[in-house]
Amino acid sequence: QGCTALRPVFRSARVADARGDGGPAQRGASAMARDENVFMARMAEQAERYEDMVEYMKRVAKMAGDLVPDERNLLSVSYKNAVGARRQAWRAVNTLEQREAAKGPAILELIRGYKSKVELELNSRCTEILQILQVDLIPKAPNAESKVFYLKMKGDYHRYLAEFASAETHSKCSSEAHDCYKQASELAISKLEPTHPTRLGLALNFSVFYYEVFSSPEKACLLAKAAFDDAMNVMDALDEDQYKDSAQIMQLLRDNLTLWTADMHPEALNFVRSA
Repeated sequence: QGCTALRPVFRSARVADARGDGGPAQRGASAMARDENVFMARMAEQAERYEDMVEYMKRVAKMAGDLVPDERNLLSVSYKNAVGARRQAWRAVNTLEQREAAKGPAILELIRGYKSKVELELNSRCTEILQILQVDLIPKAPNAESKVFYLKMKGDYHRYLAEFASAETHSKCSSEAHDCYKQASELAISKLEPTHPTRLGLALNFSVFYYEVFSSPEKACLLAKAAFDDAMNVMDALDEDQYKDSAQIMQLLRDNLTLWTADMHPEALNFVRSA
């Protein structure tokens, strides 16, 4: 995936006077601070320093006003990478724990200690973005697209928490993820076009949730197929750019459907592969 060009767009601002009256000078300074943080987030992304990127976008998310689509995407990318690295680490350590179980309690203690360290970091980052979504972003979402985007993110991070949680905590995180996805889906179906990338991305993640967290492949397939079919029915009306954005997510939906159908019905695998 290619790097996006850095775009420094710093608005000029007069020095604020001593009264601090929230006038044009302060508003200009605030706008400049926002632009600087967005610029730094882009630079951190190109340097693949996602922890730095998270810090810059946290500041932007807590500023007045909703995020524009470009800022929303930067926030999403920052946390997705920061949390994604820890999810991958947790899976690797969890696999190691299962493989090395026969080597005795001393080895297991070392592995479990390290796994707890990763879990603490995962929990911290997920809880952090969930708080930002709940307090700073969802309440001031100006339209259906923004609200669906944020509710989907909220569902995603509850899902990530459920992945490594156990017993009662797993049940709680799973339930909260489901409720967020469901609320987002109801809003998306009523307000967004079937080909809208945010609606399609939501359907993709909600179906993955059903498959991986609820262990319900039938429900996952029904949801993914409905989203795919609804979008296919109106794809011809899209321009080239819109078609490209939607087609990428639809391909992921189709890939999952192929895998899940084959998993449920192994005898259908040869048919799927020859299609």
